[in-house]
Amino acid sequence: MGKRLGLLLIAVILVTTSSKAQTKDSEREITLEQAIEMALANNPQINRALLAIDDADELVNIARSEVYPDVISSINYTRNVELPVQFIPENVFDPNGDPNVLVPVSFGTDNNWQGGFTVTQNLFKGEALVALKSSAVFRKVQEENFRATSQQVITQTRIAYYAVLAAQEQLRLQDSQIRRLETNLRENEARAKAGIVDDYAVLRIRVQLSNQKPQQIEAKYAVDEAYRNLNVAMGLPVNFLVKVKGSLNEFDILSETAAQTSNSHLKKIDRMNPYSFNSGMVDSTALTQNRGDIRIAEANLSLREKQIRAEKSRFLPTLTASYNLQWSAAEAGSPTFFENAKRFQTIGVNLNFPLFQGFSRMANLQRAQIQYKDVEEQKRMAILMAQNEVASAGEELDKIFETASARKQALEQANTGYNRAKKRLESGLGSQLELTEAEIQVREAEVNYAIMVFNYLTAKANYDLATGMVPFVDTTN
Repeated sequence: MGKRLGLLLIAVILVTTSSKAQTKDSEREITLEQAIEMALANNPQINRALLAIDDADELVNIARSEVYPDVISSINYTRNVELPVQFIPENVFDPNGDPNVLVPVSFGTDNNWQGGFTVTQNLFKGEALVALKSSAVFRKVQEENFRATSQQVITQTRIAYYAVLAAQEQLRLQDSQIRRLETNLRENEARAKAGIVDDYAVLRIRVQLSNQKPQQIEAKYAVDEAYRNLNVAMGLPVNFLVKVKGSLNEFDILSETAAQTSNSHLKKIDRMNPYSFNSGMVDSTALTQNRGDIRIAEANLSLREKQIRAEKSRFLPTLTASYNLQWSAAEAGSPTFFENAKRFQTIGVNLNFPLFQGFSRMANLQRAQIQYKDVEEQKRMAILMAQNEVASAGEELDKIFETASARKQALEQANTGYNRAKKRLESGLGSQLELTEAEIQVREAEVNYAIMVFNYLTAKANYDLATGMVPFVDTTN
């Protein structure tokens, strides 16, 4: 909790500082690990899960109150403005009186006091005992919900972070393409003035440049949108200025270490839950132990079991003890407030047998048993879905691993081809069409490689979530 408060304080300071300076210079470079820490400290889903745990703690306290004694203190004062009158036959006071004649007689005193303490203790109440155990199980359910929520938030943050890198890579490629076309345009304009090429070659490059600039603008807006999505995942204002660290085109998914220092944090988190190519069958036992939704279903089964016991306890008798300590006083005229009070005490035991209360108790018991079976089916379905998700994520990773070498080789070959085409054009052996085609191949190879890395990192995040082994929740190495 102390670490979480510290992260919250850091986030507040960063947000406050950022609100004072909204220029590009105020951007703060963050790693993926820092983004995850900020998400765990600020994401509303995390905060709601923590509040649910706090609420469960209060439910435990409420359940405990059923086994604690109930102490009540009360005091009562009555002033008879006019004494109450009762009518009694006349012969009660006079043997010779007429029994049919009623004589009014005043009873009571002007002032009456009564006060004291009453203590009630449940000696045996099965429902209360079961409720106490159920409240502890309910807290366990909320703890599992918090764990599952943390897994989901971390995965969302990872994917949002990768999406920013992908959008920035797309923008970088667009900028690079624009620069290449602008360079080619200047060179061909110079060649056209020298009479080496005709004006049509210059016109073609200008058309390509005009077609490319709208894509560059779209890429810029895509970067802004990706950053907003990342801020939402981190629980920060959408206008909070940050800058992610890393480069997809420098990330090698086949290597266990990062060649570039800027990608070391990406590789560290990626390797926290290592994946082996073509790993084979899904371990259902491990899924049951690690998957958040399956663990929640397990906790809910325990909770439903306690509910069944609670319904059964309604058929049992209840035993209650009570102790009563009271003072009372009565006097005429002006009150002196308990000056002549007398004390009395009582002890009692009450045993109740619920013989028949209609058919509601039996119906509630049957409903609890049905709900238990329903949660069992939910767990079985969760296991089936988990197995499918792990298999699908594993197949996606295997597919990417199989194509990774080819994508990397294609990028290297495309760069080599572009450099050769450029030298051929400069030496007069090549044509502008060759260079244009080489540029297109380079761009396509770069885009394909960046998309492959993004797909890998996203699939790996989904695989970690599917297996229930999410970094910073289940793996910290």
